[in-house]
Amino acid sequence: MRLLADIVLMPLIAFITGLFLVLMYRRVRAKIERRVGPPFFQPVYDIVKLFAKKTQISHGVMHDLSIVLLLGGYITAEIFLPVPGFKGLAEEGDLLTLIYIMMVPMLGLALGVGSCANPNGSIGISRALTAMLAYDVPLAVAIIGATMTYGTTNLVEIVRIQQEGGMATWGIATMPLLAIGGYLAVHGMFGKEPFEIYIAPAEIATGPMVEMSGKYMGALFIMQCFQLYTIGVLYVTLFLGGGENWPLFLIKVAAVVFISVAVTNVYGRYRTDKVVRWMWKWPTGIALLGLALVMAK
Repeated sequence: MRLLADIVLMPLIAFITGLFLVLMYRRVRAKIERRVGPPFFQPVYDIVKLFAKKTQISHGVMHDLSIVLLLGGYITAEIFLPVPGFKGLAEEGDLLTLIYIMMVPMLGLALGVGSCANPNGSIGISRALTAMLAYDVPLAVAIIGATMTYGTTNLVEIVRIQQEGGMATWGIATMPLLAIGGYLAVHGMFGKEPFEIYIAPAEIATGPMVEMSGKYMGALFIMQCFQLYTIGVLYVTLFLGGGENWPLFLIKVAAVVFISVAVTNVYGRYRTDKVVRWMWKWPTGIALLGLALVMAK
């Protein structure tokens, strides 16, 4: 019965928290650009508006199935991420299972956009998969180093180890280079500047979203809520001690997203080839150096 409650409540909490993260993301960006920013309930208004629209075009079964993969991948991922008061399936699964599940949404989007035969969408999704290949390398190195340091891939155990030793045993303190390399990869996962290559409104008319209108676009908006939350919680779990309680946990997750917002407004968009070179040079190099230090201990 407890597991059933976790399966229902953990994605719901993730979605509600994700709405606040989207609002924070948009408001912070607006303040930096000296704009007023959206009202408090704007993310909710956007979702209701999009789902209220009639969807005129469907590109077949795969187009519809892609939405299931998009949302299903992230909803499943929430059940494997331990948060204060909820463990879900985190003890039965592990970090490797979670990483595989987190690849499902992007692959689902690729299948859905590929069925549309829109050149802008195809270009956008090819860029997205290239970016995923770029940031997955430093992320994998950071995860390998973290699991070697903690001696386990069980996320519940990783959180317990950090919380029992206090801040001195947080990943960011015990393996700072891996934490830096991992965060640079995380910023790439958010898909914002300078890594916003697959959306690029001025070049490819928002890429994968070009054929996603109405309910399809609403589903993508919900996916963004889950994406910000999932990536933020993963980083907090590995390097910032997890969640001792909900207020502190939410502050940590918001801080991870906030730093990304600040960086987003500083840089312009990179070219696709530069994204790959930059990711494989700096985050990967820093993470590899951190991995070498971990192995030398």
